[in-house]
Amino acid sequence: MIPSYQDCMRPFLEVAHQANGTEVKLRDVVNQLADKFGLTEAERQQALPSGKQPIFDNRVGWAKTYLTKAGLLESTRRAHFLITARGITALQDTSTKIDNDYLKQFDEFISFTQKTNDANTQSIAEQIDTESEKDITPDEALRAAYKKINDALAQDILDRTRKVTPAFFEDLLIELLVAMGYGGTGEGAAHALGKTGDNGVDGVIDQDPLGVDQIYIQAKRYAQGNNVSAGDIRDFFGALNLKKAHKGIFITTSDFTSSAIETAQNLGTRIVLINGTELAKLMLRYNIGSRDEQVLHLKKIDEEFFEQ
Repeated sequence: MIPSYQDCMRPFLEVAHQANGTEVKLRDVVNQLADKFGLTEAERQQALPSGKQPIFDNRVGWAKTYLTKAGLLESTRRAHFLITARGITALQDTSTKIDNDYLKQFDEFISFTQKTNDANTQSIAEQIDTESEKDITPDEALRAAYKKINDALAQDILDRTRKVTPAFFEDLLIELLVAMGYGGTGEGAAHALGKTGDNGVDGVIDQDPLGVDQIYIQAKRYAQGNNVSAGDIRDFFGALNLKKAHKGIFITTSDFTSSAIETAQNLGTRIVLINGTELAKLMLRYNIGSRDEQVLHLKKIDEEFFEQ
């Protein structure tokens, strides 16, 4: 189990103290703490939702930030630090738990955690209390909140998509595929084939701007639980053969049965399956039926700038 960033604070100080007055490199501390906590290779590599950094590295980094802001550590240069006299004192009583509550006794830490630019918003110190209960870092909390909002939004957009008219559904899918880069910019690069009926729509779209290759589409606007069967996939495969087509996309607002997925994988023609969950995520990503309400920029220090 990956420890919380607060659980990393005392071990972090202990590693720094063992350096006997010489600076310690952050990467070395991360590796030593991973060994101390007995983390598996999978736990060491388990990444944040962004995929850009391991969770454990992130938590150790936040432990260092808080210890530094409280004056228990001193940054000497990029990713290097020393334990201070205050940090050594904190380690003297082995029964003392070094966490956010302990750090609140220091004015520097309070100054760091207290928001002063908006008296009407929750202070960072109060947020830290909440984080203490969850044992997650602020950026983990931010990303978790982002995922929760998007998951709820995706479900809402899927529910609404299931209720639109067949004609609206047809236009929605074509707009989505064009936004994804299919069809080029030419008029008629994407269009419906035949008549729409019974919650489904067939269409064709150019794979490239010149229309050298085409992708055929079948979509089923089904309610939740009414999943696409293997027979539906075989019927689509037969239609592709009649068109002498080599690629197809089957979209549904419900899901595919396991036999339908297996059938699509075993057929000679390339058929991509997009279920309701994936469709909703694509609509969010390409702003089909949704729009950006606010953009938040998560910034960090440019270490190279200050090394000049």
